[in-house]
Parts: sequence; structure tokens; C-alpha cells
Amino acid sequence: MLMEYGTGAVMGVPAHDHRDLEFARKYGLPVKPVISPPDRKLNGDTMDSAYVDDGVQINSGQFDGMPSSEARPAMARYLEASGKGRPAVHYKLRDWLISRQRFWGAPIPIIYCEHCGQVPVPDADLPVMLPTGVRFMPTGQSPLLDCPEFVNAKCPVCGRPGRRETDTVDTFVCSSWYFLRYTSPESHGHAWDKAKADYWMPVDQYIGGVEHAVMHLMYARFFTMVMRDLGLVSVDEPFKNLITQGMVLLGGHKMSKSKGNTVDPDDIINKYGSDTARLFTLFASPIERDLEWSDEGVEGCWRFLQRVWRLVYQCVEGSGCGQSAEGPVAPAAGEAPATGDCVRRMRRAAHAALKKVTEDIGARNSLNTAIAAIMEYVNTLYSLKDAVTGEEGADAAIAEAIDFLLLMLAPFAPHIAEELWHAVGHGESVHSQPWPKYDPAALAVESVEIAVQVNGKVRDRISVPVDVTEDAALDAAMACPRVSAAIGAASVKKTILVPGKLLNIVVRTA
Repeated sequence: MLMEYGTGAVMGVPAHDHRDLEFARKYGLPVKPVISPPDRKLNGDTMDSAYVDDGVQINSGQFDGMPSSEARPAMARYLEASGKGRPAVHYKLRDWLISRQRFWGAPIPIIYCEHCGQVPVPDADLPVMLPTGVRFMPTGQSPLLDCPEFVNAKCPVCGRPGRRETDTVDTFVCSSWYFLRYTSPESHGHAWDKAKADYWMPVDQYIGGVEHAVMHLMYARFFTMVMRDLGLVSVDEPFKNLITQGMVLLGGHKMSKSKGNTVDPDDIINKYGSDTARLFTLFASPIERDLEWSDEGVEGCWRFLQRVWRLVYQCVEGSGCGQSAEGPVAPAAGEAPATGDCVRRMRRAAHAALKKVTEDIGARNSLNTAIAAIMEYVNTLYSLKDAVTGEEGADAAIAEAIDFLLLMLAPFAPHIAEELWHAVGHGESVHSQPWPKYDPAALAVESVEIAVQVNGKVRDRISVPVDVTEDAALDAAMACPRVSAAIGAASVKKTILVPGKLLNIVVRTA
């Protein structure tokens, strides 16, 4: 029991509280049920566990027979009407000691004066800034105590010499509202611009370690609601969605200086570039899982970015793509679609990749599979870039394909994507472009490859129209030497067509 919580009065109901029942049994106190379950009767002398669910009131005077969920407010009304009590809300919140004896933190804006006492720093002098050139020594006290130019200050009330508070605010206080400052970091004279905060807030996607899921998030929500009540923001909640990312491991263990299993990011960036480090970190594992650091994986991402660089420059030099600086190239409205087979395949690959990446990033937060889709897309472009040359609409298809590639790559490798975006002829930043939308019509296929089985054993694969009939598929299969050889003189008993997948020919053998 805590005297500072609630009223300080002690109530014991052994029949309906596990700890009270244990206490009553230990000291031989009577156990009297006042709520009865609907399916049985309670015996206070023999019950070995407390009944803690709702039921029907018993041994409760005028409230006997009432459902306990209705009896509770009825009892409160009775006590209030008779002048014996009233309903009250008791919070479990306690005072938060926010002062810290360290340098890093917001200074507490108080000046101590021997004549005036504790005097708040005037609003015109806020914020109080931390000094520079502070010596950090292991004294066990705040380093600010050894900084006389900070400590010594005039009393704002009487002008006599005073002493500035040297404790700083717990960093949790600052981290509880920093996101509001992000909405207008250029603002002066106030912490944030309310109009801009109302525009940007709440945060769409918040990412942080699971260790902050209780304290920091609770404080941030509390601060936001206080700011709302003060009219400083309009949102009720600071964050729409939370992702708790995994840790980076090396040799199966969390990276730690004490264990000596760390990787210096500067070394990786100096050797491979920041885009490579970023791409590997996002690709190596689902965002919510731990990531095992791998030098080979970093090397692989570096080689992939080199392939992208070569691909873009080969396409630029070979097809004249990117001649428009107004934005991503796409067929004009009403324009007849290109007829070349490779052009259709390239557009289909571009829009299929865009659909996959869009869904992985937006709906699933699956960044590693989005990167995998981009890698697969690059392989497809390499296989088609030469074959597409000369077909009708080739230049427009290549330009669209490269634009889509760079727009999809930009969140994962922002610097290389920006460099290549300008290399293909665009003027504005790739990061200021709207996210493209895939064209469902471009995903349509006219033919599909299916497996041909004879009595359940695959004999060949054939290309057939998407809407092929069973008879037409059989005719196409019978034209294949390996299929006809497998059937031989046997008669076809039946055929089973699984659209888009396989044709199974069942034959009767002698």
C-alpha cells in the first residue's frame, strides 16, 4: 500500500482479491463473498481462489440481486446522495524528478538570489544556452559548476548577483517533443510554427528501438496532449504507426565496444560510399528483425550499385533516353501502345517492379523485399536493353524503365539516384518527384509458358495465349516432339488444363 496513492484508506475483500484472500487465510480472517458467479455458489470457508470476475451481488443489502457491473455505479450514487462519499479518479502518475547533474541537457531556467529566492529567467532571455569550452572532469558533479561565466548571473528582479541553476533537464523531456520542432526548424522566437505543426503532424511512420516503446512513447504522448490542451498543436496523438527495428549483430552478438565487435561506419563509407552502407542495412534483413553484419553483403550491394550505374549510362548512350527534363517519360494519353514484343516485356517488367516496390514500401514496410525486386528488375533490363533496340517505341520504353528504376532506387540509394537522375537529362531533384503509379494495362500478358505433363511427368514447356482453350493447348502440346514421343501410340484418355500453369495429358497405356 502506498499512502500517497488514492485516499490512504485500506479495504480488504478476501473473497474477490487474490492477495487479500492469501492474507485472510494466513491470519484466520473471515472470508465473505459479495459477488456470486452465475453458474455456482461461493463458500467463503472453503474457496481456495478469489473470484475476480463480474457476477450478481450477494450479502450487499439493498443491492442484492443486481449485476455487479450495475451495482458499482449504483453504490456510488447512493453514497453521494447520502453525503457519505463521491466518485473520484485517482491517478497512478507521480512527480517526475527531471533534474540531472550533467552537462548534456536543456538548462533549467532558474536563477538563485539571496534576496529574491528562486527567480525564473524572463521569457525574453529564453532559451538559456549551454556554454562552450566546458571541462569534463570526473568530479561527480555537473561540469557547469566549474564554468563561472555560466553560473554567475544577475537576478532578474533586483539586479543583485545571483547563481544560475546548474542542473539540466532529463533528456527524456527534450525527446518528448523534438518532432514538433522538426516541422519548422527555421522558426525563431518560438519552439515551432503551429500552422506547420498542424500540417505535418502526426508522424506517419515512427521508427525506434523496442526499449523506447514504454518510457519515451508515453512521455511523447503525454507532452503532445498537454500541448494540445494549451492550444499549441491540434493533434491528439503524435504518431500514427510504430516500427521497432532490430539490432545490428556481428558474429551473432549485439555490436558493443566492450566486446570489441564493432564496425566503424566511416571505414565502410570511405571504401564503398554511404549509399552502399544504407542499401545493405535495409536489404540484409526485415526491418523488425536483427541484422547480421556481413562484409560480403556490403560488397554485393556495392557491385549492384555499380551495375545500376553502368546500365543507366549504357541506356543513355544507346537509346537517347531522358531527353525530357520535365519528369518521368510515359506514353501520352491516347497514344497507341508499342507493338514490339521486347518493348511490351520491358514495360511489363517496369510496371510490375513498380507495383511490387510500391506495395512493399507502403503496405508492408518490407524494405528488403522491395530492394530485392529492384535487383531483379535490373537483371531484366540488362537482358532486354539490347534486344529492344530498333523496335517501335523502344526509346520511350527505355526512358520510362530507367526513370522508374531511379525513382524506386532513390529512397535506398539517394545520392547515386540523384546523380543518375540528372545524368539522364532531368533538371529537378529526383527526391522532389511524385511517386509514380503503375499502369495495370501494362501488366497484362498475351501469352504464358506452361508445363506439359504426360501422366503426371513433365515432358516439355510450351508458350500459349493467356486465354487458351484446353483443345488448343492440347494441339500445341502434340506439336512438340518430346510430348508426341512420350505419348506414342497410346490414346489420350483426358486432359487437365490449369490456366497459366500446366497441361496434364492422361493417356491409356496398353
